[in-house]
Amino acid sequence: MAEAVTVRSGERFSVPAAARLLALLLPALLLAGAFGSQYLGGLYPCEMCWWQRYAHMVAFALAVIAFTADAASSRSRAFTLLAALAIAVSGAIGVYHAGVEARIFEGFTQCTATGKGLSTADLLKQITHAPLVRCDEVQFRFLGISLAGWNAILSLGGAVLILVLSFKDRRA
Repeated sequence: MAEAVTVRSGERFSVPAAARLLALLLPALLLAGAFGSQYLGGLYPCEMCWWQRYAHMVAFALAVIAFTADAASSRSRAFTLLAALAIAVSGAIGVYHAGVEARIFEGFTQCTATGKGLSTADLLKQITHAPLVRCDEVQFRFLGISLAGWNAILSLGGAVLILVLSFKDRRA
């Protein structure tokens, strides 16, 4: 039987339900922050920022599907775990993106690529078709960490927490 915790109203809230709720809220809040920083804060996303957003969009959709069944059901658990995997993918992309920003890794996207070995015409085409926002430049830092770094921390930490909660009652 699933372990439950008592909430204020006296209802019992199961641990799998908490994992499922976290799998829904984490990508929703991170996407809200990303779109808020874009539309309200004027921080436009680069290509790798979009990759992180896409993974969170997938995670959110999977978490919504998890709510179509009882939290303790195998269907709900499977979709919750898939959402956690998508959240972890976004976090892994965030680690790579933060590494590109810190010049630890060389970016392989068009927004960080160099013109090595290109003809003049190819180089001119690359320059004129280059995006406005570069993946290797930090637009904003909070407490010394870029937004890609924060996504990595929150996404990977959240994915681990969802996994722990998902399997907690199975060990009991």
